Amino acid sequence: MDTTGESLGDLVAELTGDLSKLMRQELELAKAEIRQEAVKAGKATGMLAAAGFAGYLTTVLLSLALVFALGAVMPLGWAALIVAALWGIAGAVLYSTGRARLRTVNPTPERTVETLKEDAEWAKHPTK
Repeated sequence: MDTTGESLGDLVAELTGDLSKLMRQELELAKAEIRQEAVKAGKATGMLAAAGFAGYLTTVLLSLALVFALGAVMPLGWAALIVAALWGIAGAVLYSTGRARLRTVNPTPERTVETLKEDAEWAKHPTK
């Protein structure tokens, strides 16, 4: 018998309301986590883009200066080849660093997944 004065319908309605509220909260948590990871991805992408642009400008201007400086002691063709190889190495280092940072982005909302598991367990056994 029900000693608290609440009917089974009231209990079911309360449980349904609680579950609905819980799902809305979980959805908000997932959105917040995804936004946070998107910001990290955006920053890493911006760094890659900035590195590419800076590398381009630097390559053009310094390459010309270095080619002409080396041209004083060797043919300009060989000087240009040496300078291009050096900037290729620098570009590879920038690319590698940016890619490594981009790999740290985790698109899975880990806390949300964990709390959803806990919520599912609670829903199976709400009295525990």
